Amino acid sequence: MFDIHFYMKAYDIKKEINAGVHFDKAELFRKFEGFRNKEPIVYNIETTNACNMRCEMCPRTTMMTRKIKTLEKETFVRVIDQLKPFPVSQWKKWERFCQSVYGISGNDMSENHFFLYIIPKVIQLHGYGDPLLDKNMAEYVHLLHEKGFLSYFSCNPANINIDSTIRMFEHNLDYIKYSIESVSDLTHKKIRGSESNFTESYNKILKLLEIKKENGFKTTIIITMLDLHRPDQKEDFRLLKGAFSDKDVYIYLKSEDTQWYRKDFHGTASIHWTEICKHPWMSMTIKSDGMATMCMEDFNNEIILGDAKTETLSGIWNGEKYRQFRWDHFNLTPGIKCKEQCDMHLIGEYC
Repeated sequence: MFDIHFYMKAYDIKKEINAGVHFDKAELFRKFEGFRNKEPIVYNIETTNACNMRCEMCPRTTMMTRKIKTLEKETFVRVIDQLKPFPVSQWKKWERFCQSVYGISGNDMSENHFFLYIIPKVIQLHGYGDPLLDKNMAEYVHLLHEKGFLSYFSCNPANINIDSTIRMFEHNLDYIKYSIESVSDLTHKKIRGSESNFTESYNKILKLLEIKKENGFKTTIIITMLDLHRPDQKEDFRLLKGAFSDKDVYIYLKSEDTQWYRKDFHGTASIHWTEICKHPWMSMTIKSDGMATMCMEDFNNEIILGDAKTETLSGIWNGEKYRQFRWDHFNLTPGIKCKEQCDMHLIGEYC
């Protein structure tokens, strides 16, 4: 989830800037702070940072040095007990905004539809790890459903366990995304490592689709391929779409997230990566060790803003460390990770 109200207000500010309105930096910072909801909203909970893949496009493969941790169940419960879902009336306003500003309707199926109509509504249960390696996932899905939240996570289909996935379906998992990079096992292994594959993953997904249909489970199964700008990318995606052409899946080609990491920025079709970064004001991330960090892209927990195991989310969100981080982010403070290891633009660049 993220704060849809802050997002809409910040969008209006960006329109004014694009129209030539000049804002004093301190004045604009005060505006952003005024827009900010004082109640914390959590974008994602990284339940584990364990992963058996070696993805060529992921900083985790060569740069992550933090210890492998799986979130304590008590911490997960403590976090979600402090959160509230948005009421339906507010989602209606958000959907009208998405339709009028971006021209994307609720019936679309695309990268930007996914970002606008799904991501704001769910608590994301992944970060720099594969949630399928966390034995508590089915229980977490159940707990979120009981509290009125939608659940979602992205994972590697090579790690699918049919029985545990069925339990997640039974507990009302809302969305699960399987990342598939090629219809060739050889290419898949080259991109994501020797533990990955296409053939076995595809057969497991087909089995799950059968089980879903037979039992009337409501989980949306999402299939994505990352646009790594490979020479055979379009053909590989065409073949992948063909493999699922008559199946009950949501499928799209996804822009690469962390292009800074490979230093070969090749552009993006994603609204998320072309808009200004609003995360410091509209969402919080909880990592697998219980730390609250600036966002999920902080793969080494370099900017720790609090400890969700011992502090309240409200205390962290409204505390001095977060205030200082927002100012550093806004002020383009030299050395801040957000300037050097992220593809998103910062609002401070425009004033």
